[in-house]
Amino acid sequence: MNNFHSDPPLYYRRWLTPLLQAACEAHPVVVLTGARQVGKSTTLRRAEPFAGWRYHTMDDFDTLRQVRENPASLWAGAQEVVLDEVQKAPELLPAIKRAVDEHPGRYRFILSGSANVLLMGNVSESLAGRAVYLTLDPLTLGELHGQPPPVLLTDVLAGRWPEEGTLPEAPPDLLPLMQRGFMPALLTLTIPADYLRWWEGYVATYLERDLRQMSQVESLVDFRRVMALLALRTGQLLNQSDVARHAGLSQPTIHRYLNLLEATHLFERVPTYLGSHTTRLLKSPRVFWSDVGLAVFLAGYFSTDELAKARELGAFFETLIYQHLRVSCSLLTPRGRLHFWRTQTGDEVDFVVEHGRRVVGIEVKMTDTPGYRHAAGLVRFLAEHPQAVGGVLLHGGQQIRRLDEKIVAVPWSLLTG
Repeated sequence: MNNFHSDPPLYYRRWLTPLLQAACEAHPVVVLTGARQVGKSTTLRRAEPFAGWRYHTMDDFDTLRQVRENPASLWAGAQEVVLDEVQKAPELLPAIKRAVDEHPGRYRFILSGSANVLLMGNVSESLAGRAVYLTLDPLTLGELHGQPPPVLLTDVLAGRWPEEGTLPEAPPDLLPLMQRGFMPALLTLTIPADYLRWWEGYVATYLERDLRQMSQVESLVDFRRVMALLALRTGQLLNQSDVARHAGLSQPTIHRYLNLLEATHLFERVPTYLGSHTTRLLKSPRVFWSDVGLAVFLAGYFSTDELAKARELGAFFETLIYQHLRVSCSLLTPRGRLHFWRTQTGDEVDFVVEHGRRVVGIEVKMTDTPGYRHAAGLVRFLAEHPQAVGGVLLHGGQQIRRLDEKIVAVPWSLLTG
């Protein structure tokens, strides 16, 4: 089941790398988290300047023994140190705190790990005020093709609208992208059956290794069933009682499982945008998987033919857009905040990006021929929030087209790079 570890990882330059470099120059401790297999270790071993730093992983039993007996020896004679899978050795953190406090300006540490629930709790106790936090997400299409980060979101937040016109090429075919997913190791695979085997191994390792290390989960079978139920609900409002009923589990158990999925960066709850006090809003969050390929696999769609007929197809597309929006938000300083908007009367906008006082609504449609009728939610959102910069309708065609004074229809590929 561990065949997804077999090939040496390819190195894709990540858009987060400049932020990581800047954070390491300004702060003694940087914490880099993210789901397993998103490329944290590869980035820290291949990107400059970290490729020249001393590197230790807590996956190594001899290193763990060294931690127990003499943790400070890990950085003896070095000033720049990467400590990977650090959640497996929480006793390291007091030693790092002492090193930073006793020798100001001398050391630079990067702490990396995928089990955020342990890592963040220990860091908050031991390294409060000393550490900054960054999250590495699955690959974007732009990173895969070696493109720089897209400027769509930053431009629109600044009130700069893309010029009308037609792209020379249509966006890529969505179905194979959603079927495969965006984990780096998947990109060396070309046969759909290999994607399925990879995801099967990924889920098995997550259940049998990560969860057992992190938490007392009474039944891995129950947890796997909850993952499948949530995969069918990606992009939807979260109804915990509905999930509990279909899983045959208590609501407190579902709540704990949701927290574990979020803590390991596989899953996220996106809150309602509450900028308006004049409209009654639905308060339940929307939920998204961090990689659409994982959601499609867990939902049981094992071919593009099946996926094309799925009633959740639109929600899977929104999950792909969510992945890229999340990355674009993470590149802003400070990072942008991602919401959605839905009133009790049914008006809705798929995403709302908030950066300081600037707000942009984003609607997602699979259509190739966007029209004003597709922007109805954005029109109502902007009427409700006249201070918002504007709205973007992401679609599957090639046209960039203004639909209103503050609304533009844009091919989704301009977001993904």
